[in-house]
Amino acid sequence: GATATTPAAASDAAAASGTEAATPASDPASATEAAAPASAPAAAATPVAANGTCMRRILLPVNDGHLYALDALTGERCAGFGNNGDLDLQHAMPVTTPGMYEPTSPPVVTNKVIVVAGAVEDNFSTREPSGVIRGFDVRTGQLLWAFDPGAADPNKIPGPGEHYTWNSPNSWAPAAYDAKLDIVYLPMGVKTPDIWGGDRTPDLERYATGLLALHASTGKLAWFYQTVHHDLWDMDQPSQPTLADITDKDGKTVPVVYVPAKTGNLFVLDRRTGELVVPAPEMPVPQGAAPGDHVSATQPFSALTFRPSKNLTDADMWGATMYDQLICRVMFHQLRYEGTFTPPSLQGSLVFPGNLGMFEWGGLAIDTDRQVAVANPIALPFVSRLIPRGPGNPLEPQPGAKGSGTEAGIQPQYGVPYGVTLNPFMSPIGLPCKQPAWGYISVVDLKTNQIVWKKRIGTTRDSSPIPVAFRTGMPMLGGPMVTAGGVIFIGATADNYLRAFDVNNGNRLWQARLPAGGQATPMTYAVNGRQFVVIAAGGHGSFGTKLGDYVIAYALPKQ
Repeated sequence: GATATTPAAASDAAAASGTEAATPASDPASATEAAAPASAPAAAATPVAANGTCMRRILLPVNDGHLYALDALTGERCAGFGNNGDLDLQHAMPVTTPGMYEPTSPPVVTNKVIVVAGAVEDNFSTREPSGVIRGFDVRTGQLLWAFDPGAADPNKIPGPGEHYTWNSPNSWAPAAYDAKLDIVYLPMGVKTPDIWGGDRTPDLERYATGLLALHASTGKLAWFYQTVHHDLWDMDQPSQPTLADITDKDGKTVPVVYVPAKTGNLFVLDRRTGELVVPAPEMPVPQGAAPGDHVSATQPFSALTFRPSKNLTDADMWGATMYDQLICRVMFHQLRYEGTFTPPSLQGSLVFPGNLGMFEWGGLAIDTDRQVAVANPIALPFVSRLIPRGPGNPLEPQPGAKGSGTEAGIQPQYGVPYGVTLNPFMSPIGLPCKQPAWGYISVVDLKTNQIVWKKRIGTTRDSSPIPVAFRTGMPMLGGPMVTAGGVIFIGATADNYLRAFDVNNGNRLWQARLPAGGQATPMTYAVNGRQFVVIAAGGHGSFGTKLGDYVIAYALPKQ
């Protein structure tokens, strides 16, 4: 499935610098390759025409299912790419309704191949586009390979009159690329509808909800690691995986990939082989699926994690007033809840970590000099309730039917026996029922895999019915960035601020009020020795923050 994405963020220096691996673009002023914002363009610097046009290009996927190649200097289409600079990503899709297939993240660009994936509508129906991942020639746009995660032969390219697999697991979040290994790392989702899996075949489960590693030049499988088995909670991999080289206990350098999961687990894998570097043993989880479905007996639990250390109790229920807290406790006892991975139910299940996840598409920021990772986990429970499909309730979408486009409210799940309602677990006045904090900024030591510090981030100023700025720690969409000087920058919170923190201890160094929600990942660059930080303040419709169309730059003090 897909999660809602941020508006396009400020385009970075890759377009001007000729960066070939453009997801994400790093900067000499930064100690990290911060996660690229969703919907951002990628850049390439491969000659296309002898007359000098399109020597540097912007490769721009848009949400009607097309990818455009533009001259970075003029904005003109690259005539030698696709159909006059236009690549139709809807080709051979089983359904081509506009808006049902959306490439929400930048493609990975190598010196040979453009690797493109995309999002589909969550929980809408069993007749949706494929989650196929494709590789196109970086110069001409010619299709070089395909990897359809739901097909018996994932590399089979459909012939005339054929199409890719309906509803195969998709990859909507940003991917990462290791040029030395020529491997692209793709965070995978689950076959939609997400909250019921009684109709899933082994082929449709094989590459669902995990990290998929493909050889970028050929599209052949390198390895796959599944982070949730038979996913019934929309616990798809929401974040760009982060590549880093770490020193193990024997002093050896190990190339790893960090995989932040909605479950709060941080999976650490050898990026050459997919083998676990940090243990993630299989542990029993609650059983008892809805009629016609089943639940995996175990799930992997990483030793490096932000997941809750204990199950919620009624003592964890919270409210702005005593009445509010009482209602939250009553609702808590009415729901099914047996801890992490409580199955969806007709009774209504408390899902914690919630469907929004502890980690979202912002990902991690790695400080390679200090060997630490910066994370911003969320702690917001959700409630899911299955709705039996009764007489007169169609299994197939009716003409003009559309999904909600959000992760809240009634989801029709056409084609399966149940619809579902998904909502944050909120009090009657619209505040989370779980006691604060609901969002943190934190640092992890990559040498010991221990959390060094964790602090609340964000206030209720822009989301409370009463405009009072309680520092409760707020839910977030967007990621952190850390500079070589040891300063973390992050927007993301449900209040409209960009903040800076000391990476060593979490002390807040600075903050600035934004004119709209900062649901984006900041970036940094330097010009003539002066360093800048830029963020797109566009807000987020489904997140409820103030909308805008701002791109704002701040200058760091001169040294």
